[in-house]
Amino acid sequence: MSSGLEDPEVDKSRSAHFSVKEQLLEILVFLSLILPSLIFSFFAVNQGTVSFVVTAVSTILRDLGLVALILFFLWRNKEKLSSIGWTLNGAWREVLIGIVLFAPVFFGTSYLDSFLQSIGLSAPSQPLPGGLTAVGPGEMVLAFFLVVIVAISEETIFRGYSILRYNGITRSIVFSVLFSAFIFSLGHGYEGSSGVVTVGVLGLIYAIIYVWRGSLVAPMVLHFLQDFLAIVLLPLLGLG
Repeated sequence: MSSGLEDPEVDKSRSAHFSVKEQLLEILVFLSLILPSLIFSFFAVNQGTVSFVVTAVSTILRDLGLVALILFFLWRNKEKLSSIGWTLNGAWREVLIGIVLFAPVFFGTSYLDSFLQSIGLSAPSQPLPGGLTAVGPGEMVLAFFLVVIVAISEETIFRGYSILRYNGITRSIVFSVLFSAFIFSLGHGYEGSSGVVTVGVLGLIYAIIYVWRGSLVAPMVLHFLQDFLAIVLLPLLGLG
């Protein structure tokens, strides 16, 4: 696959002295910060006692903090923002690609989830856990800001930064894409085993699009539309 990730300008932005050992140490520190909360999602199926406001605010603060840490790493290593897909080159074209791809990705993964449930994989008893269900105008506004921030930050974390480091360590873009999708899926244990597999496939699709485009704009648009539909629009319409 050819992408901006393999662009000589991007490769040049990585400091020559930034060794594989240093990259490995950095990503291990980063994973130690995010893995516990991701794995905890498998034990947090019933979140009805947690309010949406608490869940949303804590998620926003956590994700912004992780993105700030990534930006610090890049600054320290003298790496460009484009090395994690933060580029506005052809931004409107990338937005259009994200919008066009949304319907086939959404319906494809929905059918996959239904198929996995039909062969016996588990699913949650309700569409969204209590902590992810917004009620009232104020919470709906907060939900909108939540899905915007999550789309930007999670694509930065699980696609842009993670693939950069995995690829720098293993020199295998295929492994980097697959492993990033696996780590991404771990944070959705509350969706049951069918949801975890489906989210893993969704993460794989986002990663392939990112590697293809060399920009996070299209994956961010896809991620935003997916979450907006589930967390804002369907609950607003009273649909599961």
